[in-house]
Amino acid sequence: MTTPSPLLSRPGAVEATGADAGVASHYGEPLREQRALAAGTAVVDLSHRGVVTVSGPDRLTWLNTLSSQQVTGLQPGESSELLLLSIQGRIEFDARVVDDGGTTWLIVEAAEAAPLAEWLNKMKFMLRVEITDVSADWAVLGSTRAVEEWSGLLAWRDPWPHVGTGGYSYAVVPEDGHPGLERPWIEYLVPVAELEGTLADRPLAGVMAAEALRIAAWRPRLGAETDDKTIPHELDLLRTAVHLSKGCYKGQETIARVHNLGHPPRRLVFLQLDGSQHTMPAPGSQVMLGERKVGTVTSVAQHYEMGPVALAVIKRSVAPDEMLTVLDGEEPYIAAQEVIVAPDAGQVVGRQTGFLRGTR
Repeated sequence: MTTPSPLLSRPGAVEATGADAGVASHYGEPLREQRALAAGTAVVDLSHRGVVTVSGPDRLTWLNTLSSQQVTGLQPGESSELLLLSIQGRIEFDARVVDDGGTTWLIVEAAEAAPLAEWLNKMKFMLRVEITDVSADWAVLGSTRAVEEWSGLLAWRDPWPHVGTGGYSYAVVPEDGHPGLERPWIEYLVPVAELEGTLADRPLAGVMAAEALRIAAWRPRLGAETDDKTIPHELDLLRTAVHLSKGCYKGQETIARVHNLGHPPRRLVFLQLDGSQHTMPAPGSQVMLGERKVGTVTSVAQHYEMGPVALAVIKRSVAPDEMLTVLDGEEPYIAAQEVIVAPDAGQVVGRQTGFLRGTR
């Protein structure tokens, strides 16, 4: 169970629920907080995040053999993202990665830290690595801008939406650029005992604000956009979390087969919801095409500029120009879809035409 953040004692703090329990959903003014977070004048308390460290001289080569990402040459302070997959190529863990020269830090969702540390300990064999769940001792603070006063802190810089070395874009990017470019994202590691002192009087935004910016950036999140069948291709995660030409790792066969010869069965989509209603659908709501269920809403937020928005995972076969309906119980919401993962994603061998552009 996540220990509640000391920042929940701040005026107006309302605790979040679900995956974000333990930190503030907002501090009384969610849209104002969202504007401030987007502008870089506020930071968000993510101290419920899980933090796992891997130390020892073999840490990077070992993580390289286990994961989807090429991390052998990761330099001190350099950020990356890796996936640990099942044999079937399904996502089991998604970790934000930064190395300090002696220790590799893995930032994960709150519920993932203990299972990840346990799994890694089972896989270390005779290698010189030590795995520790340090979630109780370390907090995370998120920002869209570098904080000059925190230059001495270890920080993970989200590679999204840039296509990493060995990565591939499955997204249909608008002419004015990927929306993720409007959300540069940094997560700072702070000792829990120094959390309030580090913050000082800096303005705070709740996780509700961070989620709205994440959704608008098309950024998938483990536990929200994923289920027990998710493969990285469906969420455009080959962009930042997969190196397509690295050595063998568990799940690599599925990654290569779908990318080169097949298509992911589902695709991530951005939904602009009808803003005339006074409510929003809950995550888990059905996405309907006429009378037929074609997908599921995974994340929902009120964006300070766009109004109600959502991410959903739908069947690949749904045409990009179809108007969809989100059904929350008996309440319908009209939803205009914006393509993220292209309907013809994958099957790059022999590809000549289609939605997708080549590697950047």
